[in-house]
Amino acid sequence: MKIGDIDNIELKYLAFDDYQELKQVMIMAYTNMPESFWGENHIKSLINKFPEGQIVIKINGELAGCALSIIVDYSKLDDEHTYRDVTDGYTFNTHNSDGDVLYGVDIFIKPKFRGLRLGRRLYDYRKELCEKLNLRGIAFGGRIPNYHKFSDTLTPKEYIEKVKHKEINDPVLNFQISNDFHPSKVMKGYLEGDAASNEYAVLMEWDNIYYKKPTKKAITKKSIVRLGLIQWQMRPYKNLDALLQQAEFFIDALSGYRSDFALFPEFFNAPLMAKDNHLSTPEAIRELAKHTEQIIKKFSEFSIAYNINIISGSMPEVKDGKLYNAGYLCKRDGTVERYEKLHVTPDEAKVWGMQGGNTLKAFDTDCGKIGILICYDSEFPELSRLLADEGMDILFVPFLTDTQNGYSRVRNCSQARAIENECYVAIAGSVGNLPNVENMDIQFAQSMVFTPCDFSFPTNGIKAEATPNTEMILIADVDIDLLRELNQFGAVKNLRDRRKDLFELKKK
Repeated sequence: MKIGDIDNIELKYLAFDDYQELKQVMIMAYTNMPESFWGENHIKSLINKFPEGQIVIKINGELAGCALSIIVDYSKLDDEHTYRDVTDGYTFNTHNSDGDVLYGVDIFIKPKFRGLRLGRRLYDYRKELCEKLNLRGIAFGGRIPNYHKFSDTLTPKEYIEKVKHKEINDPVLNFQISNDFHPSKVMKGYLEGDAASNEYAVLMEWDNIYYKKPTKKAITKKSIVRLGLIQWQMRPYKNLDALLQQAEFFIDALSGYRSDFALFPEFFNAPLMAKDNHLSTPEAIRELAKHTEQIIKKFSEFSIAYNINIISGSMPEVKDGKLYNAGYLCKRDGTVERYEKLHVTPDEAKVWGMQGGNTLKAFDTDCGKIGILICYDSEFPELSRLLADEGMDILFVPFLTDTQNGYSRVRNCSQARAIENECYVAIAGSVGNLPNVENMDIQFAQSMVFTPCDFSFPTNGIKAEATPNTEMILIADVDIDLLRELNQFGAVKNLRDRRKDLFELKKK
């Protein structure tokens, strides 16, 4: 049939009144497998058990194609199950509305309507149904009808590899792979009488990236996460209480907008060094480090009181006599976790005697996994890639840069991290001047939220940006589900397309 002859295409639930026409379509679709059509009792059983799973396409009122399916508890299926097993001897008693996988029973197109991509419509319906019912995925045994031509020289596994690399054309398997199904294993003796496939089948699977495992807990991980970035003004403070009062003001403001995270910049507490300007710079930074424990204690209290996860930026901290640049993730459930700057700048090492830390990890939060890299660390792509391999969705980068070229390094590298790791990146810095603090005189910052660059995201990869060199808060919502979609269906797939056969990256 030509497209120009089509007046109407309908996707409808299969009705029992369609049976006689359906039978004729099955006979025409399976000419190489005579008598391979479903009986009236089979169709009636499917419709009664799971009407949403039985769908037909009609063109100009004529039945053109059909897809049949059931829901199964996948854990109860044997790894080497057959078609008879999964349908329980064609009774479909294996259908379980509380199951976790949509299992494809059959799909076929009337020969005169082939070439119109109707099969894609049926597969798309199954995917939408799977998402609607919050099922883990879709599975079915896919025939390999051209295998009999190569069975003397190729194993089923070798045959599948050649089909995947376009060395052999298998219309069924090619079509399924092009519809985002992946072969997971070869099953022998799957469908009785399928001589063209030598009774082999390929277990094809599709994963529902939106699946949420049922839980009895009251709290679930969020898919839309609200980020709050604090572009902090460096100004003189009379004492620690005054600084904490300003910090609480920003936390309160972000909490008022129901932000999930509050991100402070690197060394935001540096104004407290003003009173120690008479000391040498190494001594002054160590005096500042004495405030860190008390600040984190208060931040943890704020995180609980204002129901917000606080990323403390970073502060100097002395551990076992060594000076580190470290920060804390104060979660709203009361737990506190520490992170370290791994690559200190030449200035930090030379002027302050600061040392790089040794711990890199992704953190679990009520909004998914996050990573935190302090300023200079964002310029080392290996770190964020390791965090991405641990499941990081959002990377936070607290920074402090004095000049615009220093800021550009952090900004441009952070934006690259969002693209290459398919994640969101939030950067927050300080602005203003501290004329009475040695080695901390000036600051330049523009806090931003970066995204990957694909159709579901801003074309320039910038979700939100603050006004440069102005004290303010920046609030932006990010959708974690879009990252899952990008990973599976993006125009490019940076994480999935890595040549792991050529290189690998791992922590020591």
